[in-house]
Amino acid sequence: MSPHTHPHRTERPFRRAFRTAASAVAALTLLLGWFTATGPAAYAQDSGAPATTAGKAVEVRGGSVIHSNAGTRCTVGFNARSGATYYGLVSGRCAQGATSWYADATLNVFVGTTAGSSFPVNDYALIRYTTGTAVTFPGEVTLGGGVQDITGAANPSVGQSLCHVGRTTGVRCGTVTAVNVTVNYPEGVVSGLFRSTICSEPGDVGGPAFSGGTALGIIVASSGNCSSGGTTFYQPVVEWLAVYGLSLY
Repeated sequence: MSPHTHPHRTERPFRRAFRTAASAVAALTLLLGWFTATGPAAYAQDSGAPATTAGKAVEVRGGSVIHSNAGTRCTVGFNARSGATYYGLVSGRCAQGATSWYADATLNVFVGTTAGSSFPVNDYALIRYTTGTAVTFPGEVTLGGGVQDITGAANPSVGQSLCHVGRTTGVRCGTVTAVNVTVNYPEGVVSGLFRSTICSEPGDVGGPAFSGGTALGIIVASSGNCSSGGTTFYQPVVEWLAVYGLSLY
C-alpha cells in the first residue's frame, strides 16, 4: 500500500483533525489483524469462542467468534431479534464476501447466513441465525470468567463510562471522548462513529462495547496500543437496530 492510499482519521468538519498518518496505520493494522487469516494476531486464542464439546449445546453470544465460508472469522457484537427470528450483529467490513457462518473453524456447526451489511458509510452487518438446532443464542456478552446480560441499547454520550470486550485484550473500561466521528478508509468514508479512551490490539475488532446492561456499539478501529496507550472507535448500535427493526433481549 503506497503512502497515498493509507487511511487517515478525521472528525466531521466542525471538529478539528485529531489523528496523524502514523496512528491511522496503526488503526489499519488492527483491522487487518482482525479479519484476515494470517499472522499470530489473527490466530490468537479466542477467549469468546463457543465450546463445541460433544453432547453440549453450543452457545453464541456477544463476544463469541464465528467463522465464515469466505475464510474470515468475526466477533459477534450483540445478539438481537425481530419477533421469533434471531440475529447476530457483526462488523460490515468483516462480513464482506461471506454468506454462511459457523461456530467452529472446521465449519461443521452451522449458525446462520448473512442477512444484510453496510460498508463503507456504516460498518455493520447482520447474521440471521438458524434456530431449532443444538446452538443457542443468549442475549449476553461474555466477560471471560462470566457474562453481562444486555437488555437494551442507547446512543453514547461524551463522558459516559463504558467497557468493551476484545478477543485479544479481554475486558477493558474507560470513557466516551467523542461522538459523530468520521473515519476515512481506502474503501470510503465511515461516519457517525464514537471514540473512547480504551486501548485495543489486533484481533479486538468487532467486540461489544456497553455500559452496564446497555449496548453502545462494536469496536471497528483503533489508534495506538495497550502498551503505550491508545483510543478505540466504535460503530453505534441504535441506528443499526432501527435500520433492521431489531431489539436486544
